[in-house]
Amino acid sequence: MQDYYAARAAEYDRIYAKPERQPDLRDMEAWLPGVFADRQVLEVACGTGYWTQFYAPATAGVVALDGAVETLRIAERRLPDAPVRWLQGDAYSLPVADRAFDGAFAGFWWSHIPLERIDAFLQGLHRTLKPGARVVFIDNLYVPGSSTPIAEQDSAGNTWQLRRLDDGSTHRVLKNFPSREALLAAVAPHARISDYRAWTHFWALSYSLAG
Repeated sequence: MQDYYAARAAEYDRIYAKPERQPDLRDMEAWLPGVFADRQVLEVACGTGYWTQFYAPATAGVVALDGAVETLRIAERRLPDAPVRWLQGDAYSLPVADRAFDGAFAGFWWSHIPLERIDAFLQGLHRTLKPGARVVFIDNLYVPGSSTPIAEQDSAGNTWQLRRLDDGSTHRVLKNFPSREALLAAVAPHARISDYRAWTHFWALSYSLAG
């Protein structure tokens, strides 16, 4: 996965140019800053900083982490003056202090977590957060004609796509499309209050961390 996104870095933001997705994106971009106003936020899998640019100015500070140096370089150029510290690291072994943040965000990361690793990922993320921290995930809904078709499903229930890059290479990429019920069930043991919202092409899951 890290090698794929490193290779895709220069063309990654094209996904935000799809005409049919523009109304959803404008709504999401306007909604997100108010969620994290005045909070210290950890962003996991920040990629090129597309989403960071919308909410970071409203925060008390952001640590934005990604596994690929190539995408982090793009993010740094995009937000040279934002209150953001860019950090290379592993989403499953976060290189930050426990109880350091009162907000966490991940855009288009949940769909790349193997189903069997979701709870372990959440436990690791939650160790970095203070009680009551606000957590938000956003990701894709599967929309025929707009989404890349699913190529296969493995024995654990994970779904996979085949994606072709400009260099001609083809990559087998994990991409799950969880239901509302599955998302809420996954965070239920950890959340005090949770909320799910959906647009035409995207979903958002937000919750406050239990004490």
